[in-house]
Amino acid sequence: MPDRQPTSIGAPAEWAPTAVVRPANARLCSPSIVRADPTPSAQAVPAGETPSPWARRQVLLLNATYEPLAALPLRRAVVLVICGKAEVVHDDPQGLAVHSVNASQSVPSVIRLSRFVRVPYRGRVPLTRAALMLRDRYRCAYCRGRAETVDHVVPRSRGGSHSWENCVASCARCNHRKADRLLRELGWRLLTIPRAPSGPYWRLLAGGETDPLWLPYLGEPAA
Repeated sequence: MPDRQPTSIGAPAEWAPTAVVRPANARLCSPSIVRADPTPSAQAVPAGETPSPWARRQVLLLNATYEPLAALPLRRAVVLVICGKAEVVHDDPQGLAVHSVNASQSVPSVIRLSRFVRVPYRGRVPLTRAALMLRDRYRCAYCRGRAETVDHVVPRSRGGSHSWENCVASCARCNHRKADRLLRELGWRLLTIPRAPSGPYWRLLAGGETDPLWLPYLGEPAA
């Protein structure tokens, strides 16, 4: 995920997806008049109640060239579409929608900017358990069995770092047998060399769950 979101295309931070009364001459793309519902006929969440999980939904933002840029909060993605700054590439498969007083907008899963934006240089991909498991394809770096844990090749107790180059996916059995020893002490070797991944695919994966509809636009991951 990008280190920061472009301010020129985002929704105002104070906007929240709740129903409000608006003047008759209010602009349609004003964030305060949009209400997002979990179903087309659902009511707004009463004050003090916990919002439903759909409110934390993410939408994939593509550049005009279809390059993946970021995973946006749903409310921000809807504002971009309503204001004409982006177009919907894929709707939500459940058919969810958001409503204003006189308009309705389907909930998007993937949107694309109407104009190309330059993306600043992005540093290293954050090291997360989910991204590391995907880099190693859920296979143990020592025996190729099903990986369940993360292991430090050079143990932290022996001066090893918590980095992409020193962390690998491991099965519980190998992790337990290795403990705090070095590979040369066991006569083991790595079946693959751990490297830091790069690219928008990995930045999005490092942020958490990914919608299956995003995969055609993320490309093949390359570590």
